[in-house]
Amino acid sequence: MTAADQGGPRQSAAFFDVDGTLAKTTIVHYYVYFRRRRMSRAVGAIWLAFYWLKCIYYLLLDKISRSRMNVVFYRSYRRFRTKEILSMARDCHDEIVRPRFFPEGGRCVESHRRAGRQVVFVTGSVDFTVQPLAEELGVQCMLARSLVESNGAFTGELDGPPIGEEEKARQMRRYADENDIDLSKSYAYGDSIADLPMLEAVGMPHVVNPDRALQAIARARGWPTHHWTVGGNGEDATE
Repeated sequence: MTAADQGGPRQSAAFFDVDGTLAKTTIVHYYVYFRRRRMSRAVGAIWLAFYWLKCIYYLLLDKISRSRMNVVFYRSYRRFRTKEILSMARDCHDEIVRPRFFPEGGRCVESHRRAGRQVVFVTGSVDFTVQPLAEELGVQCMLARSLVESNGAFTGELDGPPIGEEEKARQMRRYADENDIDLSKSYAYGDSIADLPMLEAVGMPHVVNPDRALQAIARARGWPTHHWTVGGNGEDATE
């Protein structure tokens, strides 16, 4: 029997997007790291120069649909050996995420934990890229996809629909139903217009370093806006 079944108060939670919200990272940063680790420095530099041209395609696709972009992008992992990539995950975190992390975000996560709220990552990144950050921040719940594995290698397919746009809100509602979470008393933090459904799913939405479209909506609706920086000298919140 749940707390709700017993008539007791339901819990609140704080849901955080990761890339762009807690750190100045994107799913491209992780892939480039894994790919270049398999090359010499000289070859990696040449490869990267040409790869940025492909990123223009990803950027345009992202403007159309973040979820569709994720499906196409993760096919880049096809035939990567699973064990090899997973063994690099911690180094990837140390070299890619930590230098781009927003200290204000870490303090915000901790404040919610101290208030007794469940803290949940809701991210379009695959699980092994954000798991080290979750461990460092003491976040035990993570809504993220995994890459499908076959014969010791990634297939390039996700194990479910990409967690972006409307899927973020669906996953949050499912999680709330299964864990007696009252979304009307819960918080969500996101940086992109693609995060709008997750922000609308809770009673206390907050935007972090928002893109132009999300910033306009936040202003119109009076949502708190945070300006977090890598140096940790940003504004905590403005209305």
